[in-house]
Amino acid sequence: MISEFLSRGATSEIQTAEQTAGIKQQFLRFHLMPDTKALLPVHQMTEVVTMAINEVVPIPHLPAWVMGVYNWRGEILWLVDLGHLIGLPPIHQQATGRSTYTAIVIHPTQQGRQQAGSQKTSGKLLGLLVNRVEDMESCNPDLIQSPPMSAVSADLVPFLRGYWLKPDGEILVVLDGDSIITRMPQSQDSTAA
Repeated sequence: MISEFLSRGATSEIQTAEQTAGIKQQFLRFHLMPDTKALLPVHQMTEVVTMAINEVVPIPHLPAWVMGVYNWRGEILWLVDLGHLIGLPPIHQQATGRSTYTAIVIHPTQQGRQQAGSQKTSGKLLGLLVNRVEDMESCNPDLIQSPPMSAVSADLVPFLRGYWLKPDGEILVVLDGDSIITRMPQSQDSTAA
C-alpha cells in the first residue's frame, strides 16, 4: 500500500530533496519475512549476534512474540521476534531448516530514557530477532516520511518512525528502538539486569 501511495509522484520530490540534503544518519538495514526491508538507527544498537536456536530459553506466560532469553556476555538478553511483534508471520514458521537466529541488540537512547522515565528503561537491552542483516544505509533523517495510516498495519504503528524512499524507488520501513523497548512486558523489568 505504501508503494501505491509513493508511485503517485512523490518519488521525484524525494530524490530532489535527497540530492540537496547534506546531513546523514547511519542505519542498519535488515530483512523481515516475507518481503519487508527495514532500518534501525545505528546509535540505538549495541551489536548483531548470531546464536543457536537451542541456546534460547523460552519463558512461559508471555506474549507469543517474546521468544525467551539468551545468555549474552554473562547477562540475560530478552529476545523478541520483531516480525511477529509488528504483525508479520512468526520467525519459527518461516524456515523449518533454521539452526540459528540473528538478533540486533538495541538499547534505549538518552532521549528514550527521558520520554519513558529513566526507571523503566535504565540499562535495558533487548535482542530483536530478524530474518537477516543486510547492510548499512546513510539517510538524511529529514527524508523519513510518515506513511498514510491506511497503508500501515495497526501492529506496526507504535514502532514506526516512518519510511524512506530511496532514489532507486526502494521503500524501507524505519523503526524506532526506543518505542520497541518501552512496550515490552512489565515482567521483563523485574528479571533483566
